Amino acid sequence: MEKHGPETYGELNADVYDEWHDIDPTDAVAFLAQLVEEGPAGPVLELAVGTGRVTIPLAAEGIDLRGVDASEAMVARMRAKPGGDRIPVTIGDMADVDPGTDDRFAMVFVVFSTFFFLMTQEEQVRCFANAARRLLPGGRFVLECPTPDVARYDRDQRVEAHQVGVDHVRLTTVRHDPVGQRFLGQHVLITNDGIRLAPAFMRYAWPSELDLMARLAGLESVGRWGGWRGEPFTGEGNYVTVYEKPATPAS
Repeated sequence: MEKHGPETYGELNADVYDEWHDIDPTDAVAFLAQLVEEGPAGPVLELAVGTGRVTIPLAAEGIDLRGVDASEAMVARMRAKPGGDRIPVTIGDMADVDPGTDDRFAMVFVVFSTFFFLMTQEEQVRCFANAARRLLPGGRFVLECPTPDVARYDRDQRVEAHQVGVDHVRLTTVRHDPVGQRFLGQHVLITNDGIRLAPAFMRYAWPSELDLMARLAGLESVGRWGGWRGEPFTGEGNYVTVYEKPATPAS
């Protein structure tokens, strides 16, 4: 952990990220584009743009999109894709919500499980506060997060095989820290050429904890769904939450 920083995950996973996380962004792009259409006029900011899985197709919808990411390696992957080089990206900590401009945004969003890569509650609270500060009145802060499933961990640890082939094995190994609300994991790729390790550390938060962070930042809950298609949230799997900055300050 002492060598872990905001850029660690991206720097060590950039070359395999798209292969290991092959997720269709179509529903996410449609959901986010609809929110932009309904909200105030202004640019949109994605935190932790990564390799542009959502960023590039959303910008292709004609949305004025900016980005922040801690990893130069991940952003280089995005810029190598068609359309990726046209999206302004600032290298920095997503908790700062600092795109290198004084702009205010119609929407700030962070997808997949990336918000939980902020490794302390203080960093997560700071991210909410900075997002709220940069939003226009009526603007939205959108998060996609996984529901913590601590029951998966036998004696607070788990090993899972993702691929098994004649010349390779890909595993994830995770230790669960219930006090710190952390998953400390490694992607492990074993091949005839050797072993590759790619760490993935997360500090999870429960939905009610996120709602409290939002309230402290002055944001109001719009809704929570079990996916980008607006499915009911059942308390399992990934979910999408939308918070809104009130058009007028609360009295």
